[in-house]
Formats: sequence, C-alpha cells, structure tokens
Amino acid sequence: MTTEVTSKQLLHLVIGGEMKALESTEFADLGAIDVVGVFPNYASAYAAWKQKAQATVDQAQTRYFIVHLHRLLDPST
Repeated sequence: MTTEVTSKQLLHLVIGGEMKALESTEFADLGAIDVVGVFPNYASAYAAWKQKAQATVDQAQTRYFIVHLHRLLDPST
C-alpha cells in the first residue's frame, strides 16, 4: 500500500511589464502587462519568474513579480 503525500495548493501569479520609472513599481501601460501564468506553488512560480526575468535582463525598466494569490483568497491569513 502506498501513501500519497499531497501538499496544500498555494496559488501564485507571475506578471510583468515595463515600469514607469526605474525606482517605481507602477506599470507604464496596464494593457501591455505580461501575464505569465498561475502556478500551484511557489517553486514553480519562481522558476517561471526567473526565466522571464532573465530573458528581459537587457530591458532595464521591465520587471516581473510573483503575486501570492493564496494570501488574497484566504482572508484569515
């Protein structure tokens, strides 16, 4: 008999785009936000974030973020 270990699903959203200024976290164009995807855990979200961030390293004003959706979906935390 095997025991399957399941972890709690903690949704994370990865988004990015061009910022208005280098020191800002305000997007220059909300219509141009790159929605990379929604991921079931931080590790997979981090891998997607890292890939997109490294692909845009030459574009100084482009930033990518990991949004912890599970914190927004569970108001008790």
